[in-house]
Amino acid sequence: MARCAWVGAEPQPGAAEYARYHDEEWGVPLHGDRLLFEKMSLEGFQAGLSWITILRKRPRFREVFAGFAPEVVARFGEDDIARLMTDAGIIRNRLKIEAAISNARLLLDLEPGELDAMMWSFAPASHARPATLADVPATTPESDAMSKALRKRGFRFVGSTTMYALMQSTGMVDDHVEGCWRAA
Repeated sequence: MARCAWVGAEPQPGAAEYARYHDEEWGVPLHGDRLLFEKMSLEGFQAGLSWITILRKRPRFREVFAGFAPEVVARFGEDDIARLMTDAGIIRNRLKIEAAISNARLLLDLEPGELDAMMWSFAPASHARPATLADVPATTPESDAMSKALRKRGFRFVGSTTMYALMQSTGMVDDHVEGCWRAA
């Protein structure tokens, strides 16, 4: 089955995990404040690392971040940060941990559904399917605008490249390349 080139092929390390993620999750429309908060958090933790690292650590992230329930994460304090900093099952970066907690608090200041509506408002009306992996941009005017809007509200680790990755993974844009079985 032909897939996007970033998936790789066996016996490349992580190819099976990438294939499952590509086939079942990447590019599937995702809605809901909690789900988008989780994706925003994980994309922020991924910054500077490979996505396979996050995929492998995602179950532990979900466990220690209470399923990314913003009302729980928002109550995390210094003891929780210290606990998370010692957990080898996640990315132990204090700034990223603090950003996830701060972002949860900001999310609670929004009306239910507001994060979802705001983020999806940046989904382009049309998006040209990339012919090859080389044609996939790192950022777009829409991801620039989403990043700027989130940062204006105080959200952290939401740069344009990170937000474009979120847009791809949540189906706001469809970057399955031509020839990929998932290309619509």
